[in-house]
Parts: sequence; structure tokens; C-alpha cells
Amino acid sequence: MDAPTFRAMADHALLVEFGDDPTPAAREAVRRLDRVLAAAPFAGYAEAVPAFVTLAVLFDPLVTDHALAEAHLRGLLAHPGAAPAAVSERLVDVCYDPDVAPDLAAVAAQSGLAPEAVVAAHLAGRYEVVMYGFAPGYAYLAGVPAPLQLDRKPSAVRGVAAGSVIVAGAQCLVTTLTMPTGWWVIGRSPTKVLTGDAARPFLFDVGDRVRFRRIGRDALAAGV
Repeated sequence: MDAPTFRAMADHALLVEFGDDPTPAAREAVRRLDRVLAAAPFAGYAEAVPAFVTLAVLFDPLVTDHALAEAHLRGLLAHPGAAPAAVSERLVDVCYDPDVAPDLAAVAAQSGLAPEAVVAAHLAGRYEVVMYGFAPGYAYLAGVPAPLQLDRKPSAVRGVAAGSVIVAGAQCLVTTLTMPTGWWVIGRSPTKVLTGDAARPFLFDVGDRVRFRRIGRDALAAGV
């Protein structure tokens, strides 16, 4: 992995980039810097936002500037100190019945797999929470098995239900709002990603592992 680069974002943020390829090493470098910065912030530090290969570091421009923030971050990178964080595994229930998985047959046709083989492949995936983005609670999961890595649809479909399990490319997520998406809807989950707890609003932390468990239509309706 190459040395990180630094880029100014407006007058109150600095973007640290760990290359272009979202490898496990790059993702861990992002998380490690996020952890050590939280433990040893600079004056004026506000928050950090991890993504696939970047960490956006926000600060108060009346207290510090890009050069001072970068110097502090370079110091942390030179002496990272923090051990890898403990990883939690989260279990997400999912129903793959046709009425809640409208794109399962299309994914099967494009991947060359039978619908049940698509389900088996999805259940066998090793998923990792890489970032939050786009909408509240939208946790982007890396680890979609190669046969299921399809391009997005040519156009978005409106009214996709909250709780839909969707895939596109190498990513998967569980929707939290009813909204349009161009991703492929292969199931529905009753698992609540939005917790309602102000202290911990989302089920996942960045870096968590996620495992999907198949349930039937009745369990979905009951909200397990």
C-alpha cells in the first residue's frame, strides 16, 4: 500500500487518501487512523468520517488549519500505536421469498446461477461494514461473492421498501428508508439497522463483520 496523500476539503476539512484500491489493508489503515485520532485529537478537531480508502477529518477553522491538521495526522501515522480494534459480528435475518426479492430471478439469469444458488452464494459471503453514506443507517458492506457482482440497473426503481437487501458491484446493504434504488433487490430483512438509541443510532460499527441468516416469510412478517 502506498503512503497516504492529503487533500484539503473546503476550509474546515482534510481528506486522507490511502490509494485507490479498497483492499483490506487500505480499509484497516483508514480505521486505524480513525482510532488513534480519536484517542489523540488535535486542537480544533471535530470529527472523522471513514470511507473505503479515505478518512475525512473535520476541524474548526477558527482554531486550526489544514497544515497543522496534516502535521498532526502525519505524526500519528508515523507512530500509530493502536492495536487492531476488536471486531464484532452482527447477524442479519433475510427472507428471499419472491414477493420480497423481486430481482432474485434477474440476478440468477445474469449470473448464470439458479435462484437457490444465488441465495446460497449470498449467505456464504463474508461481509464487512466499510462505511456509512447516502442515507441514515446506510451501511455499505464489502464482500459480495464474485458471481453476484452485477452492475447497477440502467435506471432506478421507485418505492423500494425499507429493509430491502440489495446488491450492486462488490457491495451489499440493508435499506433503512423507502426510496428509489438502482441496486438489485434480492431479499427483505426485519433486522433493525436504525436502533432508536441516540447514544448508538446504528446497529453496525465500521469494521464489523456481518452474517446473513435465512428466514421464512412468516418470520419476516412477525419481525422475528
